[in-house]
Amino acid sequence: MPSQKTRSRIVKPRVSRPHMPGYGLPKGTKGLLPWSWAERRLEKSHNYWITTVKPDGYPHTMIVWGLWRDGVFLFSTGRQSRKARNLAKNPQCVVCTEQADQAVIVEGIAEELLDVELRRASLKRYERKYSFDMSAMAADILSLKEPIYVVRPVVAFGLDEKKSLNAATRWLFRR
Repeated sequence: MPSQKTRSRIVKPRVSRPHMPGYGLPKGTKGLLPWSWAERRLEKSHNYWITTVKPDGYPHTMIVWGLWRDGVFLFSTGRQSRKARNLAKNPQCVVCTEQADQAVIVEGIAEELLDVELRRASLKRYERKYSFDMSAMAADILSLKEPIYVVRPVVAFGLDEKKSLNAATRWLFRR
């Protein structure tokens, strides 16, 4: 998503320990994971779990393809999908990478990407990443009939099983 508007929104997160009472997390910052560790996993994940909130308050989790680019997560879905209908009422969501042993969990706010040129660039990146022909969906996506969402992180968590709880990390994003 190389756009001046997007780049100016990239935020360097503050790093700290997550609040996990009863887990015996160490004090201090020794062993915390760098944000670059999380971004590598967000970029390389093939499948992502996304959780949205239904109007009745219950969570809805589904697997999606997506792109981590310039500090945000992008994904497409049908406008009538449960995800899209949930996000229309409540933009808060959670995005997780597929590897639970090196988990990255992003809590964020989704908004529809309306810039057609950024949509076009996203379609090309989807095609490269997934070796998938997006041409059947391109017209509906480029005409704004079907959405592409941008999830901007509010807080993220990283857990690396091999490094144990010493690496449990929280990143806070200021807006």
